[in-house]
Amino acid sequence: MPTDLAAGDLAPAVIFINSWALNEYEYLQQAGELAEKGYVVLSYSTRGYGTSTGQINTGGPKDMDDFSRVVDYLIANYPVDPQAIGAAGISYGAGISLLGAAHDSRIKAVSAMSGWGSLVDALYGDSTPRLVWGEILTLTGDLIGDLDPIVNQHWSDLKNQNLEALPAIIEWGNERSPLHKVDQLNANGTAVYLGKAYGDVLFRPNSILELFSALEGPKFVDLEPGTHATADLLPPLLGLPENTQWDHTYEWFDYHLKGENNAIATAKPVNMKVKFSDNWEQFDSFPIAEATTETFYLHPRSLIDDGDLKDYGYSGWATDDAYNTLLGSIYETGFPLVSEMLQQIVDLPVLTDISAANDNHSIYYKSNLLTQPMAIRGNPSVHVTLQPHAEVAQIYAYLYDMDLTGTGTLITHGAYTLPQVTYKDKVAVDIELVTTAYDLPAGHRLVIAFDSKDIEYQSVTSSGYRLDIEFDRDQQNILSVPTL
Repeated sequence: MPTDLAAGDLAPAVIFINSWALNEYEYLQQAGELAEKGYVVLSYSTRGYGTSTGQINTGGPKDMDDFSRVVDYLIANYPVDPQAIGAAGISYGAGISLLGAAHDSRIKAVSAMSGWGSLVDALYGDSTPRLVWGEILTLTGDLIGDLDPIVNQHWSDLKNQNLEALPAIIEWGNERSPLHKVDQLNANGTAVYLGKAYGDVLFRPNSILELFSALEGPKFVDLEPGTHATADLLPPLLGLPENTQWDHTYEWFDYHLKGENNAIATAKPVNMKVKFSDNWEQFDSFPIAEATTETFYLHPRSLIDDGDLKDYGYSGWATDDAYNTLLGSIYETGFPLVSEMLQQIVDLPVLTDISAANDNHSIYYKSNLLTQPMAIRGNPSVHVTLQPHAEVAQIYAYLYDMDLTGTGTLITHGAYTLPQVTYKDKVAVDIELVTTAYDLPAGHRLVIAFDSKDIEYQSVTSSGYRLDIEFDRDQQNILSVPTL
């Protein structure tokens, strides 16, 4: 409570919702700071966590009923302005804040940090289970909370590619996805702040940015290096000098709940930090209107060439490049959680000696030396035609910045799984890579590399099989990169 609130006065209010496996004491520091700024602040534990009864509902109907009861309680028991209530949280708390604002029009502003747009995409995007994070979520839900058994069942079905269970899981996930509640958020006029890290493998920035683009009311998004929840949890815990997401959260509430003019009121709504730099860049929309798509055509390997990226299409006869998927390669996303966290704290990239890659288990394609810098801003993608010598297939795409020594700095990556395919059928797939902001220096090469093993994700099979990348003048393989 504010200490200087006069009798009869009403204050703006903020409701904090806990992250997964945490409780209502998570935001004590921020609650105190907001109270000093004149807010009534209420924090609560969602059902199944802390001392809250019931089973974890994962943002479902029971959580929405709880959320509205919390708003009722706040208005009934404290001197709160009912026209100036906000909700905020990190990760699980972010998702419930967005879902709660869609459910209850009394929420005027939201700060959602490290949240999700689509829960289905978070756990099973491009049919590829997020192994590390799925295991962490179910394990901590069981150990620390009272997890509804349906969550473990859904995760087991996704992990084991139980396609018969998929329609029910999608229905369950869509009900818990802010992206599927965007019409309600727009109808309510909710002012939405979003904070997101590029390296959030659990809740990729891609679906949050899809949500951002669909929002019609006041909106703002910060994008910066880090992994899930580190860009918002670590700065206050470690006393880091840059605390962008919390600073902007306070400004967002000050403007939309208190009516105070500040920097965020007139700022461009897309704020991107360029990886491995101190540069922040601002844009009016996402996808970024100023960016143009640079197109690279993959050309197959030859006796004298490793495979190239060209600015013109392949014109030769049908051929293929092939590798075996039994073993992984040196192409990888790094050590789960740690690698992306190190990028945030000490600008330490994931490095790979591209020239040392095993050609039997991976393939790469390289551009000519860049004659000028390349500023990548947005979601690169790759269109590629595959021929699996199996009834399943999986492919990981890694985008690298390769210097003159052959050392590659990982820029971004993507994953795609075909859990069911006809043996040796040719299948065209589109792989959207994770959102990024990265500057390649002149004199370096752009590289797209492929393999079929990565520790972050669940393998579709433990058996090895041959995977062909097919080339034909009538069916081009294309890398698309948004650049300034």
